[in-house]
Amino acid sequence: MPKWLDTAATAWVEAEIRARDRARIAALKADPRGWRRWWLLFLLVGPGILVMVADNDAGGVITYAQTGAGYGLGFYLPFLVLLGPVAYIVQEMTVRLGAVTRRGHAEMIWGRYGPFWGAFSLIDLVVANFLTLVTEFIGITLGMQVLGVPPVASALAAVALIAAVLLGLRYYTWERVSLGIAAGNLVFIPLALMAKPHWGAVGAAFLHWQVRGGFTPAFLYVLLANLGTTIAPWMLFFQQSSVVDKGLTEREIRHGQVDTAIGAAVMVAVALAIVILTGSWLYGQPGSGQWDMQRILVALGAHLGRWGEDLFALGLVEAGTIAAIAISASTSWACGEAFGWPKSINLPPKVAWRFYLPGLISLVAAALVVLVPGMPLGFLNLTVQVIATIFMPAAMLFLLLLLNDPEVMGEHVNRRWQNWAAGGIVLFLVAMNGLYGLSVVFPHAFAHWL
Repeated sequence: MPKWLDTAATAWVEAEIRARDRARIAALKADPRGWRRWWLLFLLVGPGILVMVADNDAGGVITYAQTGAGYGLGFYLPFLVLLGPVAYIVQEMTVRLGAVTRRGHAEMIWGRYGPFWGAFSLIDLVVANFLTLVTEFIGITLGMQVLGVPPVASALAAVALIAAVLLGLRYYTWERVSLGIAAGNLVFIPLALMAKPHWGAVGAAFLHWQVRGGFTPAFLYVLLANLGTTIAPWMLFFQQSSVVDKGLTEREIRHGQVDTAIGAAVMVAVALAIVILTGSWLYGQPGSGQWDMQRILVALGAHLGRWGEDLFALGLVEAGTIAAIAISASTSWACGEAFGWPKSINLPPKVAWRFYLPGLISLVAAALVVLVPGMPLGFLNLTVQVIATIFMPAAMLFLLLLLNDPEVMGEHVNRRWQNWAAGGIVLFLVAMNGLYGLSVVFPHAFAHWL
């Protein structure tokens, strides 16, 4: 089939499916009854909740657990609360950009700034996505080991499940199934309550914001890891492409903002629950600052019983699974947008095999890396989160340029306060990255200066 005919056929299939979805939304908007308004909101939410819950991925769960065990409650509880608005400010911009332009993030960069910067951003994303996927399989295999499943079997099962979700469902069903899996992320909240933390100590953490042990290079490393698990490049690409594939328009921007705000609240609540859980029970025990996730799981089992340990393990598996679904889709969307391939989950694999291929390749490769004997999985997990923080300023700059371009955004350009807030986030990331670089290159001088 000629390439132009193939492209026209896929565009027609995609347009037909999208038109049916838009007709359903229009019918609900025309009906003033209250319950149908709630149903409309249910249909329109999705990208924001998914990106935020998937941000509490297996790597994030491990990072939060190690943070609580190593540093307790004193600094990171208020810090994580502050990261909620930071994540919202960043991701809300992708909602407006996707709804106004009807184009994904990779497509916008490639088309607006040319192939050099397009290739730069794509390589940045694909590398970061692959490394993050490795952390998802770390969490999946660790969690399943607690439940008695060997790593090879759990990695293969995860690849099969995620591939089936990506290949077998069109966008609307894919999003609903993904939201169902994402609901499992809430398991960490009852686990934190089961631990019966000292709520006075939790409250004191917000009143007396202090760094236990001082501002050391090790603390800075963990700080960057927590930043990297809260805002990451894949989130920008995922949510904008998801908004486009869902078919949201300028009229649904408000719904997208509500969706993102709900997701940010859930993300913060789960992150706080994990830090409260490990910070209350494990902090202060000998060597807890250097414990890996396996040691943390054993210690939690000693305090909560086998049932509590199994629930945490299941939460770890869920976190890795939902994030792998989102990140693999992000890779496929970005490659499809950059190279002009079909770029919609609405399209069947036989029509859009090139679209699905990058995400599937990254899944399989990440699973294989985790199965390599002797791989330092705990160190790799924190390192990946730090790398995400290092990559984020460049991704943010492209986003800010696009959001301030009147030819692109029209009346939906950033307001002044949004530019100040987003610019402050970029400067903070650059400053933290710079301090971390100094601590690596000049460790003794850095420690003396502190």
